[in-house]
Amino acid sequence: MSIHIAGAPCCWGVDDPKNPYLPPWERVLKEASQAGYKGIELGPYGYIPIDIERVQAELSKSNLSIVAGTIFDDLVTASNLEELLQQADDICSFMTNLHFSFQEKRGHFTPPYLVLIDWGHDKRDYKAGHPDQAQRLSKKDWNRMMSHIRTIAQRAWKRYGVRTVIHPHAGGYIEFEDEIQRIIKGYPIRYCGPLS
Repeated sequence: MSIHIAGAPCCWGVDDPKNPYLPPWERVLKEASQAGYKGIELGPYGYIPIDIERVQAELSKSNLSIVAGTIFDDLVTASNLEELLQQADDICSFMTNLHFSFQEKRGHFTPPYLVLIDWGHDKRDYKAGHPDQAQRLSKKDWNRMMSHIRTIAQRAWKRYGVRTVIHPHAGGYIEFEDEIQRIIKGYPIRYCGPLS
């Protein structure tokens, strides 16, 4: 059995793509390859440009594959759904048009993935790591977030064949044990296809 190890640009301090002090994405790919990685995640939306030919050339030089793309955004607010779907379209279309240099054909869990991370809520960000102090979502808001997650996952699967996964993150509304348990009960993780 072989194991392929992938990384993410956040390991190079890549956070907000508007941050002028981030390392160039080409350097991150080169150093990821030098470190022995075979795959890497795209980083925050907009960090690696949505330019198939340019990015593919750099990936080929580094013998890397893109294994995932991430939506790191507000998954709760109703008015944000169209923006989330646009990101899903951009990321999934981009990833599925890149050459993939290694492929594990085991079950339904093959890359690339679309990773969803809830983020962008000051009330939760300031209480990150404090489950006893952090405000939880109301049932209505939780159900809306779950609806958004299902809508994004269905879009990614039906249009692009990309499986969506959820990443609990400090400062978002999917951080603490009770929220992770709630997600597990409400999100059928055994499926890679359309969610019902």
